[in-house]
Amino acid sequence: MIKKSLMIISDKERLRMLKNKNIAGIKDLKILNKGGYMKRLFFIIFIIFIVSGCKNKEERDYRQDMRNFVQSISSYAKGINHNFIIIPQNGQELITENGNADGIISENYIKAIDGIGREDVFYGYNGDDIPTPQSERDYLISFLNLARDNGKKILVIDYCSTHNYIEDSYYQNNTRGFISFAANHRELDNIPEYPENPYNMNTDNITSLDDAKNFLYLINPSSFGNLDSFLNALKNTNFDILIIDLFFNEIALTKAQVESLKTKLNNGKRLVIAYMSIGEAEDYRYYWKKEWEKNPPEWLAEENPEWEGNYKVRYWYPEWQQIIFGNDSSYLKKIIDAGFDGVYLDIIDAFEYFENSK
Repeated sequence: MIKKSLMIISDKERLRMLKNKNIAGIKDLKILNKGGYMKRLFFIIFIIFIVSGCKNKEERDYRQDMRNFVQSISSYAKGINHNFIIIPQNGQELITENGNADGIISENYIKAIDGIGREDVFYGYNGDDIPTPQSERDYLISFLNLARDNGKKILVIDYCSTHNYIEDSYYQNNTRGFISFAANHRELDNIPEYPENPYNMNTDNITSLDDAKNFLYLINPSSFGNLDSFLNALKNTNFDILIIDLFFNEIALTKAQVESLKTKLNNGKRLVIAYMSIGEAEDYRYYWKKEWEKNPPEWLAEENPEWEGNYKVRYWYPEWQQIIFGNDSSYLKKIIDAGFDGVYLDIIDAFEYFENSK
């Protein structure tokens, strides 16, 4: 609040007071040079306006923005199919209000999801086929245990190719009640030859996420010569869950094709879940517009230097969210219409990028 009564002070005295940081406590001062005072007043108001704007920008809660996004996706999908499965990958800090494993559960977020996927828990955090440091393991496991204890299925992807690492990965995850997949290619473009059969292979009919004892994560089918060879390779497996892409060579799978994958080789039923990135836009997707390269929309941010053609997005923008869900032409509606049992949401941890960009 600006005082109305101010007194005359010399430049020398003003400097002394500034040095002593006592200006805020001056009472009943009077400046005769009203013109100079008004100029200073407008300057101060301008600075306050600028600082306030910066502060509001800094105070944006990027984590809550992502929670809201996932919750809206879940609400939309389950409104169409109440059994539709929602699994966010990474960004495990979102399950608590303060982002700490001992924090209060974010109730709306935890209710919106059916499981959590997490990469690199035991192998891959610092590079493929490299054990994850114990401190990082402990950090990740603390969140995964919390989610598990709140009734959520945990899916772990470790990146390792050495046989004893693969065996250890499956063992470590299984003892904690997690299901896992040991990927020997970071590109997720193959069905590993080892082990010969899925870990905990069974003939059960898998009708819910809770039933599953293993899964395959194969979202890049480029190593398969054609669609038929890709579909046949998947059919000839006994994984309880298949996590795959909606598209093969930019053409969406049909409902009949997805349905054909829902039976394991041993005739048990399984779930088929579609991958969808919501924290990055991909320039090979159907929604991408060529003009964005030179004239990007406001919600499109920088290209991911580690994955060419993938661009960070300001995921709280309605324009991006409308691409992802909420209408008949949205990405999620295409997945639902194709008969998938659920969706596996990637780049949930995009909030870290924007927090670090402040």
